[in-house]
Amino acid sequence: MFTEVIIALVAVALVQAFLVKPFGVPSQSMEQTLHIGDRILVNRLDDDTSRGDVVVFGHGDSWQAAELPPAENLVVRVLRTFGDVTGIGPSSTAYTVKRVVGLPGERVECCTQDGRVSVDGEPLDEPYIHEDLPFTPGTLDCSTSPRSTRCFPEITVPADNLLVLGDHRSQSADSVIGCRGATSGPECARFVPLQRVVGPVVLRFWPLGDAGPLPY
Repeated sequence: MFTEVIIALVAVALVQAFLVKPFGVPSQSMEQTLHIGDRILVNRLDDDTSRGDVVVFGHGDSWQAAELPPAENLVVRVLRTFGDVTGIGPSSTAYTVKRVVGLPGERVECCTQDGRVSVDGEPLDEPYIHEDLPFTPGTLDCSTSPRSTRCFPEITVPADNLLVLGDHRSQSADSVIGCRGATSGPECARFVPLQRVVGPVVLRFWPLGDAGPLPY
């Protein structure tokens, strides 16, 4: 039985390390595409990231940190080490799910006259957005005072990085959370290094009633 348990753990670890890995959705930032408590599968074989992909990426206490600070509790350290090796349970990395909007070298800005995000001057069609920040042309936009918090200045995405946003724009701590309402950038933005992207979300497997590919 001990041998069978070891073989099973090794098999699970290999599958999660090289093929697919499950994650839970902890926040409302991707509603209505994903909800709190949804369980999703990420394709670890797909490293061809495109605009519009919903991806999971790893980080520490901040997006700039690669890992969480070492735990003081010995049990937590052991559990994290086990999780790092097997992919089961807690690990030394925190994970976030967002949608890719800006690719390396692209210029991302908000807003157009009708309140849309643009990439390299082209407005995006984003049917997945849920509860965006207030924007009223001529009354509350990027030229009025006060300025709409939907607005953010032109941001050029650095090489080997991504700019990501949540679908629930008014409740998303994403790449431009520090740029909302600002008039200059890109130092206000934070980015996701490509090497920290686990992969794109390929499907939701829980709850069973919503199982299947994402709607967008």
